[in-house]
Amino acid sequence: MKRYKSTKIASILGMIGNVFLLIIKGIIGYITNSQAMIADAFNSAGDIFSSIMTFIGNKISSIPKDNDHNLGHGKAEYIYSMLISISMVLISLVVLKNSLNSIFRSNKYDFNIWLVIVCIITIIVKISLFIYTNYLSKKYNNLLIKANSKDHIIDAVITTFTLISCILSTYNIYFLDGIVGIIISIWILISAIKIFIESYDVLMDKSIDEETKNEVLDIIKKHSEIIKINHFNSTPVGYKYQISFTIFVDGNLKTYESHEIANNLEKEILKKIDEIYLVVIHVNPIEVKNDKGRNI
Repeated sequence: MKRYKSTKIASILGMIGNVFLLIIKGIIGYITNSQAMIADAFNSAGDIFSSIMTFIGNKISSIPKDNDHNLGHGKAEYIYSMLISISMVLISLVVLKNSLNSIFRSNKYDFNIWLVIVCIITIIVKISLFIYTNYLSKKYNNLLIKANSKDHIIDAVITTFTLISCILSTYNIYFLDGIVGIIISIWILISAIKIFIESYDVLMDKSIDEETKNEVLDIIKKHSEIIKINHFNSTPVGYKYQISFTIFVDGNLKTYESHEIANNLEKEILKKIDEIYLVVIHVNPIEVKNDKGRNI
């Protein structure tokens, strides 16, 4: 519930902040004919869409499991992250087109102190949002918030370049305005591709990372009753994983003793590793002649 509420607050703050920035960037960019500022305004429009998708995706992914969705609705988080990435690609192409036109047509714009003021306001707002969302993304391992966090810090850096181009325009150096617009478009595109790949991996049931898998294996190794394991599998369940594997135990153990080993192992894994949502353990009894046969 805390994860849901925190993500909801972050998405609402993102929407409010980006609507404000879109309005002032759009107005000042239009008045001064600054392609870098207009590109930045398009980026803010994309950020608004991202915040809306974050809000909707977070709401759906937080719905508890039901008869039709036995593992819950966690993957909605990644579906909406993918939608965000697609919108970012479209925005990057629009920004690239406008920026190239600015360079080849040698567009000039009128310097205005409001260009500098808007850039400074944007940098302050975006760095503040980045600090907050970056904290939440690490705390809750949330891809939606992570995407927003990356977007905020990228915006802050990009706007810094926009600020530099505005200052250089006072020395009649205008070509940098279009170049900054191109840099913005490329940066948006790269970020979009990274988010898309990460979302795609989860939706295609990419296996758990090696570090977490090794943590699980280290816990298993501490249980001397387990002779060996195999058939280790993992499936993403929202932002966590369901894992399953087979353990081999001494065939002389009673049935309830074997299952007690599995139950204790399951509880320990769930307690120690936050990334694990569900543990399914199959127990196989085998004949044991000596301890040398242990193989984990």
